[in-house]
Amino acid sequence: MPIIYHEQAEEFHLCNDTLSYIIYALPNGHLGQLYCGKRLRDRASFTHRMGNGCRPVTATPMQEHPYFSLEFAMQEYPCFGSTDYRQPAFELVQENGSSISDFRLIDHKIYGGKPELEGLPHSYTEDDSEATTLELTLRDPLTQAELTLYYTIFEGMGVLARSARFRNGGSQTLRLERAMSLSVDFPDHDFEWVQFSGAWGRERAPKVRPLEMGVTAVESMRGHSSPHQNPFVILKRPNADENSGEVYGFSLVYSGNFLAQAEVDTYDVTRFTMGINPRQFCWKLAPGESFQTPEALMTYSGAGMNGMSQSLHKLLQTRVARGYWRDRPPPGAAEQLGGHRHGVHRGERAEHRQKGRGGRREAVRAGRRLVRQAHRVLRPGGLVRGQIQAAQRRQGPGG
Repeated sequence: MPIIYHEQAEEFHLCNDTLSYIIYALPNGHLGQLYCGKRLRDRASFTHRMGNGCRPVTATPMQEHPYFSLEFAMQEYPCFGSTDYRQPAFELVQENGSSISDFRLIDHKIYGGKPELEGLPHSYTEDDSEATTLELTLRDPLTQAELTLYYTIFEGMGVLARSARFRNGGSQTLRLERAMSLSVDFPDHDFEWVQFSGAWGRERAPKVRPLEMGVTAVESMRGHSSPHQNPFVILKRPNADENSGEVYGFSLVYSGNFLAQAEVDTYDVTRFTMGINPRQFCWKLAPGESFQTPEALMTYSGAGMNGMSQSLHKLLQTRVARGYWRDRPPPGAAEQLGGHRHGVHRGERAEHRQKGRGGRREAVRAGRRLVRQAHRVLRPGGLVRGQIQAAQRRQGPGG
């Protein structure tokens, strides 16, 4: 089974042939993370990977655990305050202005398949055997707000789909001012950050730099991901190349304002978060209301950049894309116009009459409109040429 629950240790081991991802309950009931990477052989407990110990100048929230502090714990979906002073995954503000939360694990579900995210683009399954989903439900005892974390691990691909859902189960109105889709803590910072930035006509230029103590981030506030910044980031080991080495890829299934960032603390622990850009974001949660974050995809490859790319592309092409053209090469604009003017092969005509006739007809009509608009703009005296000629006349013979 791709998700194994060890009840005595309160650990969840999500695994397939490529990936292992291990979650456990911290002493205070919050969720911690033990491992993310190459597939591990399952065992009764992985708590030997915990790094608790006495460290100077720190705060401990539990008297019975003097060496436990959230500041140094690798966490699954960290909240603000409560001895953790790094960037949180979410921030929920109460009516009195407090933004400290205390979400504790109360329930979990494991089932085949993948749930729908209403109103949002997301990955999916066509059969429950293709993936397994883990739902972790946490509750804040003071506000009675509930947080549900969704994890879906796919068979045959090193991909994990994640999202979060907040529900106000209390009596006061809450404000959600930060709600990331994904948060991952790594025990070291030996990574190179790769983002894809640019501008119109030169999009997706790779920018590579090593992670250092502090914050490395890429974001967009344009209302969409735009040609300038892209909601996709790679963390790779310095020795990783196209065909070897460890590579982690993170993709947000959302095209609005976004933030992706990696924070390296003073003990070289890396926290990666991705989701809706919290700047200018505020969602009112009245009693009984809920908020669903967009989905984020995380992929791991031990076979370099090419392995990561193939795994993610396979999922995007077969279980994110939808509709008639998902498994067929879509006709390009030139082919659409050419087919209209010179006729389409007999076999294609028969296929399109049976399926997708309306979509192709509309594509041809759109192509005609584009051609007519281009002719109007570029003809003598048209918009572009008219503007150029008017500028030349204003400049005179010597312009």
